[in-house]
Amino acid sequence: MSALDSSYAPDNLAIRLLNPLQPFFALGARLFVSWQFLKSGYIKVTNWDSTIYLFENEYHTPLLAPHVAAVTGAFGELFFPALLVVGLFGRLSAMGLFAVNVVAVVSYSQVLLAEGSEAALGQHILWGTLLLFLIVFGPGRFSLDHLLNRSRS
Repeated sequence: MSALDSSYAPDNLAIRLLNPLQPFFALGARLFVSWQFLKSGYIKVTNWDSTIYLFENEYHTPLLAPHVAAVTGAFGELFFPALLVVGLFGRLSAMGLFAVNVVAVVSYSQVLLAEGSEAALGQHILWGTLLLFLIVFGPGRFSLDHLLNRSRS
């Protein structure tokens, strides 16, 4: 064994130990992020009068009228996470949810970027980071995408 091979031995061991965990991590990321947005979407549709009030008075959604923003926001928070949970169109679903997350931060920036709201902004950054992971690496082996792509091969 050469010196170079010896120096890579710990990394090779880590690869063998950690690579089998990747599908579980992808599933966990999908479920965690989806749950956050599904809860928010559910609250929006079950308290519609409050949702409309917030979009008219608190959220400053660019380019969209408050009622249109409320409908599209609720739709995005329910549709994309539902797809992401089962891993169907995983990368596209993660992109859609990433866009919803960005619009949420922009629309509520007067609060999220204010002093004292670092934890709330941190949550959006965490969700965005996990969504970027899913966009780049895909939804993983425990997804309908993987199952459907395997059956086509």
